[in-house]
Amino acid sequence: MVYQQRLAELKERIAQACARVGRDPQEVTVVAVTKYVGVEETKSLIEAGQYDLGENRIQVAAPKLEAIPETAGVRWHFIGQLQTNKVKEVLGRFFMIHSLDRPSLAQEIDKRALAAGLTVPCLIQVNVSGEESKGGFSPAELADFLLVAREMLGIEVRGLMTMAPIASDGEAVRSVFRQLRELRDDLLTRGILPPTAKELSMGMSGDYEVAVEEGATIVRIGSALVKP
Repeated sequence: MVYQQRLAELKERIAQACARVGRDPQEVTVVAVTKYVGVEETKSLIEAGQYDLGENRIQVAAPKLEAIPETAGVRWHFIGQLQTNKVKEVLGRFFMIHSLDRPSLAQEIDKRALAAGLTVPCLIQVNVSGEESKGGFSPAELADFLLVAREMLGIEVRGLMTMAPIASDGEAVRSVFRQLRELRDDLLTRGILPPTAKELSMGMSGDYEVAVEEGATIVRIGSALVKP
């Protein structure tokens, strides 16, 4: 019951953020970050109606992937930095990889996906803020990489992802979200991003409303929804 209430409150706040900028709330997907809770809590979340779940480490996700059948309708999202040597464990088990952050990772995903007969939906991680502690392509590097990635038949680019700086006020990072949206729109206009690559994964528990106002199509919600 507690998850149903939290989900209802979350969706209402997303709806209000959408209303402020004339968006349809159906355009926004909530990915619940379940990395801090176990199998039973995750099952309770699914029972409450939350089917998009995010994990950032395969070793933490594995018990949940094994315990929750695919028939449950769950879509698992890999949202953390992915080590090249872990790609083989992730492919085929996650609906989407949110953190394609370097050419070597793209090459490994493409190689293993082709060998397995898969096409892997991916979001390209962009370091909009320029923080050294964050991974991802710089905005200036992105176009060149996308031109290379379009030749990788094992990868389907679905859009972009960014991690905003930690801030006590969501307004402080609004410009980061706006820049990612403007970057996506520019790359779509120029034909560098394919027309289907419109996803913007940005915004977490502390700033998701601002992210939605700036065009997020995916928000990654941890502590506001799943409290260990």
